[in-house]
Amino acid sequence: MTSKRDYYEILGVNRNADDNKLKARYRKLALKFHPDRNPGNKEAEEKFKEASEAYEVLRDPQKRNIYDQFGHQGLEGSGFSGFSGFEDIFSSFGGIFEDFFGFGSGRRSRSRAQKGADLRYDLSLGFMEAAFGIETEIGLEKVEGCPSCGGNGCEQGTHPETCRQCNGTGQVTRNQGFFTVRTTCHQCHGNGQTILHPCAACNGSGQIRVKKKVTVKIPAGVDTGSRLRLTGEGEAGFYGGPPGDLYVFIHVEPHDFFERDNTNIICQVGISFIQATLGDTIEVPTLNGKKELKIPKGTQPGDLFRFHGKGIPSLRSRKRGDQIIQTLIKTPVNLNKKQEALLKEFAKIESKKLSNKLKNILKSGNAGAS
Repeated sequence: MTSKRDYYEILGVNRNADDNKLKARYRKLALKFHPDRNPGNKEAEEKFKEASEAYEVLRDPQKRNIYDQFGHQGLEGSGFSGFSGFEDIFSSFGGIFEDFFGFGSGRRSRSRAQKGADLRYDLSLGFMEAAFGIETEIGLEKVEGCPSCGGNGCEQGTHPETCRQCNGTGQVTRNQGFFTVRTTCHQCHGNGQTILHPCAACNGSGQIRVKKKVTVKIPAGVDTGSRLRLTGEGEAGFYGGPPGDLYVFIHVEPHDFFERDNTNIICQVGISFIQATLGDTIEVPTLNGKKELKIPKGTQPGDLFRFHGKGIPSLRSRKRGDQIIQTLIKTPVNLNKKQEALLKEFAKIESKKLSNKLKNILKSGNAGAS
């Protein structure tokens, strides 16, 4: 698979370029490589697509921030996969091309085409589902092209007709003194066509509302706030325009034992003061089952231990973070008389050791003074 070029390099700007600089550079490239000005030139088409994708990312503060931090892989992890084709580009940049060229995309059908609305779906995942990924099916209601009329809004066997009021231009012209005023045609509402025999299934709109199941592949390592983009799964476009996109926003439920810190997971395990003093080997839950942890002699409350590679997979590299285990030392309760006696004897020994240590320190100090 060919690696993508740096977006800043494609547009020929530095990483601090503002919106005006980005737009100016994209305008220059779009004018040079626009497909209408380079018919049949595949190299120009690819450069036009490349520049459009770069501008789409860098003009969007959110996409640009992800790209600056994580590069192309970060964008793919957030759901951005570029444009599906020229229609997608012209739909997104229609207004910009009007500024650049003084007309729409250069083709009448494209200037009328409108991309469908984007949709949002909020998906809740369990902690383990987010950690290891899952393929799931979601249900949504959306607008799609009418299957009865093929989306043209006409009764079968009929077709839209050129508007007689504006002769298909979508605009009517009238003179007011020295000025010529153009307004949207009230007959066809700017479409340039009228439907004399509307489709009964969609009442001439060319669209119907349907309930649909969509399969979503959740990559391992997503977290709350992650966003997946399913290209073309939004609502149907208008007048041949591409459908919108479906954005799936992820919400991850908390876990009873694990807490997430980026790709690391943190947990706390309780051990007795005997285990902390003498050392022991215990079993600790991990994302993949239980694993033995060796507790060394003299372990203190809050000491940290680490299982390398037992955390969450990274969306960028697929390498897993670590599991960090913090020890909590439990104080014994409900002791019997024998246990209390043993502890008191232990305390006496400790007190005697401390007393002897202090005496040695004092003796050492007096010897130095003499």
